[in-house]
Amino acid sequence: MPYAELISALRGIVGDRGLLTDPSDTAPYTADWRRLYQGRTEAVIRPASTAEVAAVVRLCAEAGAPLAIQGGNTSMVGGAVPAENGRELVLSLARMRQVRDIDPLDMTMTVDAGMTLKAAQDAAAAAGCLLPLSISSEGSAQIGGVLATNAGGNNTVRYGNARDLALGLEIVLADGQVWDGLRRLRKDNTGYCLRHLFAGSEGTLGVITAAVLRLAPRSREIVVALCSVRSPEAALDLFARFQAYDPAAIQAFEYMSGMGMEMVLKHIDGTTLPLAQPADHYALIELASPRLDAGLREALESVLEKALADDIVIDAALAESEAQRAALWRLREEHAEAQKREGASVKNDVSVPVSKVPDLIGQASEACIGLIPGSRPVPFGHMGDGNIHFNLEQPEGADPDAFLARDHAIMDAVNEVVRALGGSFSAEHGVGKLKTYMMPEWRGGAELEIMRRIKRALDPAGLLNPGKVLPGSME
Repeated sequence: MPYAELISALRGIVGDRGLLTDPSDTAPYTADWRRLYQGRTEAVIRPASTAEVAAVVRLCAEAGAPLAIQGGNTSMVGGAVPAENGRELVLSLARMRQVRDIDPLDMTMTVDAGMTLKAAQDAAAAAGCLLPLSISSEGSAQIGGVLATNAGGNNTVRYGNARDLALGLEIVLADGQVWDGLRRLRKDNTGYCLRHLFAGSEGTLGVITAAVLRLAPRSREIVVALCSVRSPEAALDLFARFQAYDPAAIQAFEYMSGMGMEMVLKHIDGTTLPLAQPADHYALIELASPRLDAGLREALESVLEKALADDIVIDAALAESEAQRAALWRLREEHAEAQKREGASVKNDVSVPVSKVPDLIGQASEACIGLIPGSRPVPFGHMGDGNIHFNLEQPEGADPDAFLARDHAIMDAVNEVVRALGGSFSAEHGVGKLKTYMMPEWRGGAELEIMRRIKRALDPAGLLNPGKVLPGSME
């Protein structure tokens, strides 16, 4: 079917509001957040219901038209952009953003895939519950994309990744069939666990159109502290002390480097360091409990007092209000934006066993500076679950394009350290388009062959999010 005829038929399914063809309208959908990739598309399809998604996918399958599946387009690895050749149509779930159901007794909510994570969090809070997934892009990231990439975020140490919060999914398959797996069951051992197959598949196996999410009791007591610490080893020691005191209280434990903090304070208006002196290393700790009078402030002060006495912690600031808590978290959440404003950076979303995080920071920093003298390592992230965003900022005054041209060499240098420490090159951002070349070396043999068999079984024509996750063609 010629594309003009196909687009006319698609308009008949989704209407004028659901189809964008003017280049000025489609432009925001063809570039990724990091501006690493610039694609082209003849149309952006914006269905308003699962039935419309199914009809669109079925029609595109019959026409042999590939689809770039897109949520909030916040991918850090080019996982949602169409190809440069213009053949792929963009399928956006942005118009599907309804709460279908919230049950505070079951502690579940059922939502459309196009709902932003922040909107879902707010809906859960209005029902007296907590949707515990929290990521920096939650104001833009959509539930479908969050689940398709198995996003992690700040609270993984306590609640797990997105996959762990999904009790059920609704999926449109590559041929347009709809699998209704929107079950609210905590226990259901009836065959293969299909929701886990689609969560983390990055849109390559099916289109997530809705999800049943597991909620948690809302936190009635929350305490937050920002600490300067002697070293990454000291930060890990501090985490171990909180684990020993009360592991159930830890909601987040984040590490930040002095370089990263310096960039935030330099580029992000309204940020200030609430400590007497800057430091080379920081830890952000959040404790939370659904119980009133849980004694979290006393626990926080007790652990920090001993750590100060043992010279593990240099200084600490405790939030005295919700505004101060938000200000402390902003110092962490603005790291990506601050690095973007500072210049070109190469991002490494990696994970190692928690006990190996200090080794990762030290060895990867040494490797990167050795590779590119003057480059600036900016490691930060989720020390509590072993996921560090080991980013490398260009040398001051360097040519950003020349620096970015060495991105594969930089990633390979970091990944050599990660591999030696028993880690993974993709912790929570996914593989996307950026890292497919790494798959044969890291997941080759039987593992990669299993993935390819699954892809062939569910999407034999390779029309769903082509060029993502799996390297090469469908062979």
